[in-house]
Amino acid sequence: MARLISTRALWTLARAGNLRARVRANREGATGIRLHLAGAAVESGVLDALAAGAASESEVAARTGATDQALLAAFLRVLAAAGLVSAGDGDRWRLTGRGRAVVEDDLVRATYQAFPGFHTGLYRDLPAQLAGGPPRRDVAEQGAVIARISAAFDPFVHDRLVRTLVERTPRRVLDVGCGAGLQLAAMLAALPGAEGVGIDADAGAADLARRTLRERGLAGRAHVVTTALRDAAADRAGPLGAAFDLAVLANVVYYVPMEERVDLLRDVRALLAPGGTLFLVTTVAMPQLFSRHFDLLLRAQEGRMELSDTATLLAQLRAAGFEPADAVPLAPGTPVVTLTARRTG
Repeated sequence: MARLISTRALWTLARAGNLRARVRANREGATGIRLHLAGAAVESGVLDALAAGAASESEVAARTGATDQALLAAFLRVLAAAGLVSAGDGDRWRLTGRGRAVVEDDLVRATYQAFPGFHTGLYRDLPAQLAGGPPRRDVAEQGAVIARISAAFDPFVHDRLVRTLVERTPRRVLDVGCGAGLQLAAMLAALPGAEGVGIDADAGAADLARRTLRERGLAGRAHVVTTALRDAAADRAGPLGAAFDLAVLANVVYYVPMEERVDLLRDVRALLAPGGTLFLVTTVAMPQLFSRHFDLLLRAQEGRMELSDTATLLAQLRAAGFEPADAVPLAPGTPVVTLTARRTG
C-alpha cells in the first residue's frame, strides 16, 4: 500500500514552523467549529424542529422558517458529521443522543447559547471596542441565559448553603439577584417551616425563578419580586416588609461598579435582622484563564463592572457592617468562592 504522506513531506512540515503550535491551533480550531455549530443548531431552531420526531428537509424548513433549503441541507449534513443529527430511511432527519441532550438538558442548551454567543463574541468585537467602539450589553440583554448557565454552580454551592442553613435555622430567607431561583428553592426545601423571597431586577430571570418554585411545589412559601436591591432596601413593602434572618448574594457583586459595592452590601445589611447572616458566592480575580476572561467580559460591558480580589471583597464587607469569615474556593484553585458574613450591630 502506497505511503499516504512521504517522509520528506513530514520532515518539511516539522521544520517549516512550530509543529506543536500548529497542531494545537488546528485542534482548537476544530473545537471552535463544533462549539459554534451547536450554537447555530440551537439558535436556528433545527434541533428543536427535530425534537418532535424525524422530518424531511422540507419539513425542517417549514418548522424553522428557513427559506434557503439548499443551505439548510448543507447545514444538516454538517450537523450529521458532528454527530448531532442523522439521516435515516427516506432521507428523514432525526436527532442523535448527542443532539437530544442539547434539547433536553437546559444547562447544555444554555452553554451552547452563551459560549458561541457573548463569551466568544467578546473577542470578535474586541478590536473595534479597543478602537473606541461602544461597550457591550450582554449583562443587560442576556440575563435569562446568564441565569440559566449559572445553574452549573448550583451542585457545588448547595452543600455549603444547606450546611449554613442547618447551623443557623433561619425562618425568613432572601435571595438577592435570585436568577433562576435555584438557591431560593434549595433553602426552602431544606427549611420546611421557612418562607423566602427572591428579588431580581431582570424580568426574564425573575420569571425563571417563579417557574422553578412552581415546579418544585414551593410557590406557596415564596415570593419573587422584580425590583432592584436599592428599591427593595428603601421600600420595605409587601413580602420585603419584615427583616430576614439570612440573605444569599450569589454571582451578583461583580455586576456593580467597584465604588458602589459597599453601598450594595449595606443595602443587603438593611434587609437583615441584627445578627443575620449573609451567604455570598462570587467569582474573584485570580490568574486562571477563566477568571481573567470573565473579568475582561465584565469590563467590556456598560456599567463599569469588574472582578475584585478576595482581600478587597473582605474589606468591603467590613466597611458595610459585616463580620466576614474567610472565603473558601468551591474547589482548590478555582476562582469561585463562598463565604458567610454576620451582620454586626
